[in-house]
Amino acid sequence: MKPPEAPVQGQPGSASVKPPAVAVCTVLSKRRDFLLAAKARRRATAGFLLQARRRLRDEKVDGSILRIGYTCSRKLGNAVTRNRAKRRLRAIARDVLPSHGRQGWDYVLVGRPETSVTREYASLRGDLVAALAKIHAGAA
Repeated sequence: MKPPEAPVQGQPGSASVKPPAVAVCTVLSKRRDFLLAAKARRRATAGFLLQARRRLRDEKVDGSILRIGYTCSRKLGNAVTRNRAKRRLRAIARDVLPSHGRQGWDYVLVGRPETSVTREYASLRGDLVAALAKIHAGAA
């Protein structure tokens, strides 16, 4: 039995249709990648902590892609709150990384208690743009 096709939302080619978060970049899933990012550059903002590192050339990952990971500890609250924080971090990453992220880099967004969930979306987005600018200014 063939499953039904999903309905199309919006007009094809419409500017309002955003790509899914995984289409923008590859999502980190291995603990080793998170640990390597934790040892690299960091930039704290009011809404989250950004960890970023440039991958080495000898790593077995395509150098033309950027990768992102999200982490929210139990300090943020219960599962509902942590998932809400991760959804918000995914949304700002989807908006900002295609234009401000760099190929060959790994980024990890770490949620902060209360502010990752309660901070205004525009402020979170601005925090990520500023944090990426600072991280990459030091990398040049």
